Amino acid sequence: MVEQYQAILAAEAAELKKRLPEGKLADMFERCYLNTIDTTVKELEDGSLFVITGDIEAMWLRDSAAQVHHYLPAAARHEEIYDLIRRVLEKQVYYMNKDPYANAFNVTANGRHYAPDRSGQTDWTWERKYEVDSLCFPIALAFELWKTTGRTDHLDYALKGVCEKVADQWAAEQNHEAESHYRFERDTDKETETLKRSGLGTPVAYTGMTWSGFRPSDDACTYGYLIPSNMYAAVALDQMSDIAETVWQDHALASRAKLLSQEIRGGIERYGIVEHGTYGCVYAYEADGLGNTLLMDDAGIPGLLSMPYFGYCDASDPVYQNTRKLALSSENPYYFEGTRLTGIGSPHTKPGHVWPMALIIQALTTDDNAEIDRLIHMLVENDAGTGYIHESIHKDDEMIYTRPWFAWVNSLFSEMLMKKVMR
Repeated sequence: MVEQYQAILAAEAAELKKRLPEGKLADMFERCYLNTIDTTVKELEDGSLFVITGDIEAMWLRDSAAQVHHYLPAAARHEEIYDLIRRVLEKQVYYMNKDPYANAFNVTANGRHYAPDRSGQTDWTWERKYEVDSLCFPIALAFELWKTTGRTDHLDYALKGVCEKVADQWAAEQNHEAESHYRFERDTDKETETLKRSGLGTPVAYTGMTWSGFRPSDDACTYGYLIPSNMYAAVALDQMSDIAETVWQDHALASRAKLLSQEIRGGIERYGIVEHGTYGCVYAYEADGLGNTLLMDDAGIPGLLSMPYFGYCDASDPVYQNTRKLALSSENPYYFEGTRLTGIGSPHTKPGHVWPMALIIQALTTDDNAEIDRLIHMLVENDAGTGYIHESIHKDDEMIYTRPWFAWVNSLFSEMLMKKVMR
């Protein structure tokens, strides 16, 4: 079946490419559009699909959902592409049932790990870093596949069971100090690779938000309430509620998901907004409910810059606009200005490295055509001659980059062109 998916998507890419001027941009679009299906999707002997991130032989819940997200329009036109995304969701549900605290999984129970840790990792888990957003992405993908195609085949009772499990976990992690059994410790000199207090993390108070051990970058949180991930959780819970009410007709789950979303949103608004001397009211990146907040933004999605992209607010929202200005300024310690690139990076990579993912999100969250054109030019002219987009690139030298094969950002680049240029 993978060959059939490839043929259909190759035809889609060829047609979409015609809507761009001939040249490097059009060629990069085609290559990036097809990168996921051509290089990362594997059909296993049991008939299931396994999706690697690129240069790492593991399946991330977050990345695998994002890698096929740009195929949603094709799924509305082709039953086969609907089937592709449905099968990716089936694999995600399978893994989430095994361990909803894990972020990345092995193709089989082969015992491979990124590194040994004391978290309760099993032979199935490549890594067991608990990241709230890892549970958001599959729920959002399932919801968007329904809304894009009108089909509900994928909204089965296996997914329903996972949604109930996610709601239970997010509710328990609202009271992390008292109710959580999750711990993560790794023997390392890097603070971003382990959690303090014997794996429990830094102290937090109840806020209504749900706790996360790690960020989308896979780095440890400084404070346990990661605001962008809580925003995405609130959105995913609203989507869960809609599915439960409309498709499953489970009024109890629908009400529970809606209430949990409201509690998280209330916590964000009470503990996640701070007054900045220059920009006014802005969202913090992290908080602990004890008075501590972290003002920054990371290139990973979900981040503060990407709030409108994943549906938490409109791009015109005043607090978002204030936060955007802060994120795209020297007030953000991970904003870098260089001779080749200027944009947001991450503590996950070396200082001075801009993430193309953040440049793409910057374009996706503005209607300023001049800004979009500038960002596209920056992306196309800093591919190091590969025709692909990378994880991070040194702000002054396109030849210094990380991850030569990173399918998610290639998919996101294609999605950005489809939404912002091919309108």
